[in-house]
Amino acid sequence: MRTNEFLMISGAIVPDRTAIQFDGEAVSFVELQQRSNRLANAMAERGVGRGDRVAFMQVNCNQAVEVYFATAQLDAIYVPINFRAKTEELEQMLGISQPSLLFIGERYLSLIHSGGPSGSGSNAGISSEQVIILDGHGNEGRETYDGLLAGASDDELIFPEAEDDDTTVIMFTAGTTGVPKGVMLTHESFSSFLLSTVNPADPEIEESNLLTVPLYHIAGLQAALAAVYGGRTLIIMRQFEPAEWMGLVQEHRADRAMLVPTMLKQLMDHPRFHEFDLSSLDVITYGAAPMPVEVIRRAIQEFPGARFINAFGQTETASTITMLPPEDHAMEGTPEEIEIKLNRLTSIGKPLEDVEVQIVDEDGTVVPRGETGEIVARGSRMMSGYWREDAATKEAIRSGWIHTGDLGYQDDDDYIFLSGRAKDFIKRGGEMVSPEEVERVLMSHPKVDDAAVIGIPDEEWGEEVRAVVVSREGGVSEEVLIQYCQDKLASFKRPRSVVFIDELPRNVMGKVLKKDLREQHGS
Repeated sequence: MRTNEFLMISGAIVPDRTAIQFDGEAVSFVELQQRSNRLANAMAERGVGRGDRVAFMQVNCNQAVEVYFATAQLDAIYVPINFRAKTEELEQMLGISQPSLLFIGERYLSLIHSGGPSGSGSNAGISSEQVIILDGHGNEGRETYDGLLAGASDDELIFPEAEDDDTTVIMFTAGTTGVPKGVMLTHESFSSFLLSTVNPADPEIEESNLLTVPLYHIAGLQAALAAVYGGRTLIIMRQFEPAEWMGLVQEHRADRAMLVPTMLKQLMDHPRFHEFDLSSLDVITYGAAPMPVEVIRRAIQEFPGARFINAFGQTETASTITMLPPEDHAMEGTPEEIEIKLNRLTSIGKPLEDVEVQIVDEDGTVVPRGETGEIVARGSRMMSGYWREDAATKEAIRSGWIHTGDLGYQDDDDYIFLSGRAKDFIKRGGEMVSPEEVERVLMSHPKVDDAAVIGIPDEEWGEEVRAVVVSREGGVSEEVLIQYCQDKLASFKRPRSVVFIDELPRNVMGKVLKKDLREQHGS
């Protein structure tokens, strides 16, 4: 099933229902379809066609959804770009994808200021005529988004011919070398996931989804497409801000939301948290970064009417491959049953039915239950490869399996527990230390607010374990934390040193930037 059909279906079933609520304005499903048609017709007049790339760089907004569906209608390829990218990073992504058009927010124009028809090469050949400004005024030959739409027909004049296995999105992910890689996702990458997890639009069922995660991230784009296919109202936030988020939940009676662990913690720590009526929330999905047990246990108490879902996946797997469902978050039953559930809260759940997941060793052989190995997955929704990166594709996809780079183990009940990224594992004197295992112990200390573990060079042991900690009010000493870990871990796993900082560096999805920590505190 092609993704452009999602909007066609909802536009036919619930045409007058609000599809997008953004910045105080509502757009119905039929209006969204008309605007996407108009944009597709305007882009076609610009020469955009099958296989061409269309890049988008802006904070979350309604135009991101419109540009995606217009691009899909033209059988072109949508390229969302991280709006936090710097000039060099942007040049790399534009150089790799070579887009025919670049839709960009006015505030980011300075990143491509030196580009132009003269072909200086500094912006990967992007000329002023290829740039569409999403807000503000046109200048230097650049057209505005509204100007592009003006005068174009809102009839569906172009009919897509793409197959399910044709690429519809190139989504960039950082490579180990620092050079971004373009993950190729097909129509099937999205439709297979949504058709198995989301019910189509229903005139009798109204739902709303508050979107806070960025639309350049796989979780954000999947959430947007799920809302369109499911006939849900998508409430879009430009960027996450706790008080605004709570205000939008209260105002629109939102019943669905996706949060990363740091967002959930910021909400509950906000001084006005209990002033808002958040009782409408029915489903809260979380993921993208490890969830501290203390945070999710508190959230279960603070959001008593909500069902929680832990979704695990990555760009290369087109989002979720394992899930910890709501019933595993319900702290009910005998003391023994609750103890089992508390342990499962530290897992990423079980594989979804339409995905095969295995834990393998370096040779690709499945390891016994309870042993750590690399998590690999296969299924119809996986990426088809990296854009024009044959060597990287062969490294990531072996014998049909996506090698995620995440290490973990599976218990006898099929629950999978993460051990960390393969590249982040610490090798101390021949022993392998999982940073996540040490981090979980550190986070269980009452005086620790946040923690990350890295390896530092050591002449005797090769690497030593160092903890980077954000302490709570009143503080805690290095000696106390080392002893605390000594009491709960094998001696080779305990940190040999502790560095205290005010805040861990994280990306917008809440993942700790271990590379930054190693650069700043790794010597």
